[in-house]
Amino acid sequence: MALTSRIRLNFLRCRNFSSILNLNSNSPLTSKEKTRAALSLLKVEKNPERILDICRAASLTPESHLDRIAFSVAVSKLTESKYFEGIRSFLEELKARPDFQNERFISHAIILYGQAGMLDQAIGTFDKMDQLGIDRTTKSLNALLFACILAKNYREVSRIFVDFPKTYGIIPNLETYNTVIKAFCESGSASSVYSILAEMDRKGCKPNATSFGHLLAGFYKEERYEDVGKVLNLMEKHGINPGLSTYNIRIQSLCKLKKSTEAKALLEGMLSKGMKPNAVTYCHLIHGFCKEGDFDEAKRLFKSMACRGFKPDSHCYHTLVYFLCQAGDFEAALPICKESMEKEWVPNYTTMKSLVNGLVSVSKVEEAKELVGQIKEKFPTKADLWKETEESLSQ
Repeated sequence: MALTSRIRLNFLRCRNFSSILNLNSNSPLTSKEKTRAALSLLKVEKNPERILDICRAASLTPESHLDRIAFSVAVSKLTESKYFEGIRSFLEELKARPDFQNERFISHAIILYGQAGMLDQAIGTFDKMDQLGIDRTTKSLNALLFACILAKNYREVSRIFVDFPKTYGIIPNLETYNTVIKAFCESGSASSVYSILAEMDRKGCKPNATSFGHLLAGFYKEERYEDVGKVLNLMEKHGINPGLSTYNIRIQSLCKLKKSTEAKALLEGMLSKGMKPNAVTYCHLIHGFCKEGDFDEAKRLFKSMACRGFKPDSHCYHTLVYFLCQAGDFEAALPICKESMEKEWVPNYTTMKSLVNGLVSVSKVEEAKELVGQIKEKFPTKADLWKETEESLSQ
């Protein structure tokens, strides 16, 4: 009788979960449609239990990249709500599923615990893998090290890197070393990486562009430009030519330091060597010049990237619209915003409200009305947010 009741309860819960994602149709959703519906709901949902129900309804799995994004969004929202017990119980519930008792899922669970700042649970999950009959390899070790980075507990990265390979009989690989290098560089200890490179040399593990990319970013962050030169020499010594990813790291690092003019000089150096930048290169520069208040240069770069056949991503559009609004250049922001919206990339409510109010302030009321109409058409469920603004535009 108890078993029958449990089966019926689970059936009812599954049916209710399905209705969460598929309110307007009786036809079943595909797994990809479920995840997309879940992502849309997760982005606006604030109730922690409801967030968990959405995840259950979507039957998320770490096998799918889109599902992993949904897991990450859910954990971020639950962490914001400080609903750590909900995160723990949900991940433990998933770990009990026979189809999830493999190193791939356990590694993903470890990373999600790290994202939530629940490092004790991440380490405990790694430690208890043998109880589930799952062998530990570099995959789960690297996941644990990355979890420490997400939790910003760099001291634990050092401890785990030193102790766990010996304790659990795991031989570090290139990804292990690169994760540790990333941790040292993020924590302001880039110079410690020289000893890691020496160990890699002793173990016959050759560093790659990613290894040196982390190190370059670390030394730029610490403004140790002499060491930047040393790293470039080391790359040459190891037969690694600075490619696009290396240039993008250098350009982004300089822009973060408000040295966007120097970063642009690197772009010009690339072009003179016949190297092709990409949209990411331009987006770093546009963001950098915006942060420094040089909006004319940011707009020139935005036009230049289009002329060279590079397509800005949503972040690039939204960055430029946001900063142009902050600078009061609403007329320049409007066409860029419209172009972004044509691609279904709508800036957030705060930016859009700033743009609408700004257009009104420069006597562009009709343009403001048209923009509000377009927003309401794209987001009918959020039309009430614009009711007061629309009424003021009609006066």
